[in-house]
Amino acid sequence: MLKKLLQRRQYSFLLGSYLLISAVPFFPLMLGRPVEHANLIVALELFFWLLLWSLFKRPRNFHWLLLPVFLALPIEIYLQIFFMQGISPHHLGLIIETSPKEAVEFLGKKTLLLILIETAILGWWYFVNRAGKSILVWTHASRWLGLAICLFCIALFVYGEEFGYQQAQHSVLANAADDGNDDEASTTAPTPTRFHELTSALQGKVPSLPSWFETPVDKKIVARTWPFGFAVNVADFLYERHYLSVLAEKSSAFTFGATSDTTPKTIVVIIGESSRFDRWSLNGYGRDTTPLLKSEANLVALSDIISPVAATRLSVPVIVSRKPAMQSLKAGFSEKSFLSAFKEAGFKTYWISNQMSFGEFDTPVSVFAKEADVTEFLNLGGFTNSSSLDQVMLDPLERALKDASLKKLIVLHSIGNHWNYSHRHAPEFNRWTPSLTGETDPDYDDRAIKQQMNNSYDNSVLYTDWFLTQAIHKLKAQNIISALIYVSDHGQTLYDGACELAFHGHNTQYEFHIPAFLWYSNDYAEQFPDKVAQLKQHRHAKLSTENIFHSVLDVADVHYPSEQLERSIVSAKLTAHKRYVDSYGWTNYDDAHLQGDCHEVIDNHKPLPRDE
Repeated sequence: MLKKLLQRRQYSFLLGSYLLISAVPFFPLMLGRPVEHANLIVALELFFWLLLWSLFKRPRNFHWLLLPVFLALPIEIYLQIFFMQGISPHHLGLIIETSPKEAVEFLGKKTLLLILIETAILGWWYFVNRAGKSILVWTHASRWLGLAICLFCIALFVYGEEFGYQQAQHSVLANAADDGNDDEASTTAPTPTRFHELTSALQGKVPSLPSWFETPVDKKIVARTWPFGFAVNVADFLYERHYLSVLAEKSSAFTFGATSDTTPKTIVVIIGESSRFDRWSLNGYGRDTTPLLKSEANLVALSDIISPVAATRLSVPVIVSRKPAMQSLKAGFSEKSFLSAFKEAGFKTYWISNQMSFGEFDTPVSVFAKEADVTEFLNLGGFTNSSSLDQVMLDPLERALKDASLKKLIVLHSIGNHWNYSHRHAPEFNRWTPSLTGETDPDYDDRAIKQQMNNSYDNSVLYTDWFLTQAIHKLKAQNIISALIYVSDHGQTLYDGACELAFHGHNTQYEFHIPAFLWYSNDYAEQFPDKVAQLKQHRHAKLSTENIFHSVLDVADVHYPSEQLERSIVSAKLTAHKRYVDSYGWTNYDDAHLQGDCHEVIDNHKPLPRDE
């Protein structure tokens, strides 16, 4: 009797645990959000559980495969609560490319809590494994029938996807993805695998399936299932890593055909981090956070420029290359950055970074950084309080300016205003108090520190003002034709008003509207008076970071056959273009409204679907 009771408990515990894991896609219902394609998700999960059980015979044989899924559960729940989306290849990239030191600082006081939660989950996984030791063993011959049916269905699906359907109709998701995207043609394509090369050779030689075989199943829907979708996201992330390496090899032969005259000139591009437009007194903020920049002659601030996405690894490629905003979620890009165009035009190029060196050789940003003649990663501490302040880049900047090369492009990738804000400035810049200075492991999720957080953020902007002015002064001292362009990668939400959100990734205006400016030397103004006049005329133009690539090259008077002067802020041909931001899909920023205290950017119509 006791043995039967224990066995019943084992059944209940095992099946209940797997049911709980499988219910993760429906967690949004608890947050008051609908779950699209719910019936299809349930059907797919039942199918995959049947496949797993028939393939491995008993839970004990496949349970070890579920360990990563169990451990990822807290991350999935966290993302659903605070970012209204689940784990994706992009999130996996952020996790992998983040150093342990940065992760500890980011989590703050939640580090211990996360360790306790993961320990508890590890124990949960262990006891589920023990429970499945001798139960639910599928020894009946029907197991082979179940396995055969599952494999046949998979083969049928793959065949249909590769060779099509008679009078094929697009799935619901495919139609949605195609809707309204005609003007944003993709310039990237997946690298063909041997399997795709084989199926391509058979196209037209084998019959397609009848249209009634077609199902609404889509990889995006499979990726939403649990625990099986996690494997899809991991596979996509690994493919992204492979794709980036292959793309780097392929793009090695890419050329812009760029040229310029022999006039000596130096162009400096500074990419900021997590700085938002309305916290600069240069842009009208009440606190005097940019007193030095405000006093600089020949500095033109851009009042209406946005970043399409609030994540460094996605936004920087749009800044430095011709990658369209609506492709920013995709891995890699088939073209090189403006660094290569400058090299073709005879410039010596530098990439000097105060971003973390972890992942230096395989992140989407470093793929472009490696195009430079000289590449330096100076930050050995990640984003922790032992990391370098941005002033660490001033000496390498000085050395680059003194290089004998007549034409130079110098890119500085700053740590800027990244959390923890109190670690982004020297002590003498701690002007507004109380601040986070001296706080041990502050939690940015704790609204109680709103005042300290905002004071520290403003202090970090004050330091950024000093750092940027130092860079300008170094250019001034050269007495040459020179220009400096600054643009932030994205902004930051800071518990604005009654808003309950902080940091970034929340679809708010504060994260999309960014500061940017262009400073030019007196020699530059004499050499290019027309460009300076156009710059001043366009200071209030509706721009996005998609304009930066074209503007930087035009500022340097570098030309190439496929140049798009209609995207340059120093060209009379500048033309407004649709500005999309990643807010619940691709939202038209100029045809949207701001919702609530968080100023969430909500499309007035229907946002275009993401194509990741």
